[in-house]
Amino acid sequence: MADKIRLLPDVIANQIAAGEVIQRPASAVKELLENAVDAGATHIKVIVKGAGKTLVQIIDNGCGMSETDARMCFEKHATSKIHTADDLFDIRTMGFRGEALASIAAIAQVEMRTRQHGDALGTLLEIEGMKVTRQEPCQTPEGTSIAVKNLFFNVPARRNFLKSDPAELKNIIEEFTRIALAHPTVAFQFFSNDYEMFHYRPGNLKQRICAVFDDKYASQIVQVEENTYALSVTGFVGKPEFAKKTRGEQYIFVNRRFIKSAYLNHAIQNAYDQMVAKDAFPFYILFLDIDPKRIDINVHPQKYEIKFDDEKLAYTFVNLAVKHALGAYSVMPSLDFNQEDHLNRNGTFDQVPDWLKGAKGEGRGTRDEVLNPTTIASHNRKPDAREKSNIRNWETVFQSEAPAQKNDTQQHIIAPHEEDKLLHKEVAVPYQLHNRYIVSHIKSGFILIDQQSAHERVLFERFIMQLAHNNKSSQRQLFPQSIELNAGDTEIMHEVLHDINALGFDIQEFGKQSFVIHSFPSDIHAGDEKRMIEELLEQYKKNLSISKLNKRENIARSLAQGSAIKSGRKLSIEEMSNLIDELFACENPYTAPGGRFTFASFSIDELEKRFENK
Repeated sequence: MADKIRLLPDVIANQIAAGEVIQRPASAVKELLENAVDAGATHIKVIVKGAGKTLVQIIDNGCGMSETDARMCFEKHATSKIHTADDLFDIRTMGFRGEALASIAAIAQVEMRTRQHGDALGTLLEIEGMKVTRQEPCQTPEGTSIAVKNLFFNVPARRNFLKSDPAELKNIIEEFTRIALAHPTVAFQFFSNDYEMFHYRPGNLKQRICAVFDDKYASQIVQVEENTYALSVTGFVGKPEFAKKTRGEQYIFVNRRFIKSAYLNHAIQNAYDQMVAKDAFPFYILFLDIDPKRIDINVHPQKYEIKFDDEKLAYTFVNLAVKHALGAYSVMPSLDFNQEDHLNRNGTFDQVPDWLKGAKGEGRGTRDEVLNPTTIASHNRKPDAREKSNIRNWETVFQSEAPAQKNDTQQHIIAPHEEDKLLHKEVAVPYQLHNRYIVSHIKSGFILIDQQSAHERVLFERFIMQLAHNNKSSQRQLFPQSIELNAGDTEIMHEVLHDINALGFDIQEFGKQSFVIHSFPSDIHAGDEKRMIEELLEQYKKNLSISKLNKRENIARSLAQGSAIKSGRKLSIEEMSNLIDELFACENPYTAPGGRFTFASFSIDELEKRFENK
């Protein structure tokens, strides 16, 4: 039998290896920017076209390369930063494994111009799919310019998996922003399709933060600075009151290298315990400086993850550093642990039952009026044809059992509280459990409705219908709200703005990264529209990983998730009744858009079994 195992050709092997290092245009931008920083550049220019699919070009004024080095840098595992095995445990540069340029050259058309300081001429090198097609002396400024054209031109299957131009551009901007924040003393420019989007001048970290995000951040952040023999933590964290619903403004750098660490993120979030809401994320940019021998940075193809020799030490130190910074600026909360949340300072209840509020003339009517079937029915929205069809399928489930008739000999005078009980049973009024679930009677028992999931389903189908038929209704704001977004979220907003406005919003661009909210959909509860948009963008980014969702479905789901009634909100009887009616008028009332069940049913037989003494 003939032998089957053979070595792969270098071209195929390099293309496979490139898939680990270069996954999208943003990966190429990251690797080339890190090389420019390692070259000692003080000014770096990034040029992209077609969201990096057509062109990614990095121009720097760094040390440049000789003719031999220019040719060698594209070879696999060629590097100037590792000489012995011991060097692996003393790495302070960004690129060191010699894989980036070789991987890029395997899947793109590359043109490099480079000249060392003091040399009269530089070197021009053109490579296509690992094959050198041209090499000659040339006139070029000191430093290096690398242009990567037609990424994945020879791997079309990989190119098909790239996302839309706005999504890919967002990823590029995120990588650019991380490098720019990590090196505030370096000047950066960013051009997209010949338009200059960002121009950051050299300065200190606080100045760079204000340039990247907004000048108002200067008053919203506090400085962190802790030093010990083991490691040091420096940077800035945001004040709790400026926490956002989006995760895009959290950065951790270890020895100036951006990392992703759920462990350290938890340490920082824990420092804000009871100062920010559970679904809010504070701003932070923290730099950990540690002996390279105490970390391993070679555990991830894109070097986003590292290993500490003592993770608990890193966690504790980061946590305490953030707490000390917040405490030094008097933003730590003063808590009264002897007082329950539902009691005010006088020892009375803050929340008064809705029917008592109505009795005091607060516009809700008396208790009898609230429980009156005619009053409840008058507030219910008239169902359309589709809803009527769906309601007919459910109406048999919600038939209440009529109270048994009593003969004259059994009649007696009913006390007022007994009359209320009978009235409650007759109309099957829903009630709320822990401000999270709605309990409603059905013929065979009762159902338990998750109010947030149910409302997400209702809003999702409504938004899908509006996007399909372009029938929107808006409510104008007396005082428009402005919202500032980071660079990545700004690109996402540009991508979805047309469809968001088709749902009833009126959001207009106001400056580079600013938008103004003039109106919002009339069927969304009025409140903090700024946070609503932040939640929409955060959900939209999360949903991008769900391949079966098209853009409109993603927007409808994201807006439904961001604007739905949240768990913990107290609902009136009218609101509960309307929500139940609207849920069971949906085409799919069983689950929320994310897959969570909207309700669970319990039969009388099930309950009786729970009380059996076995």
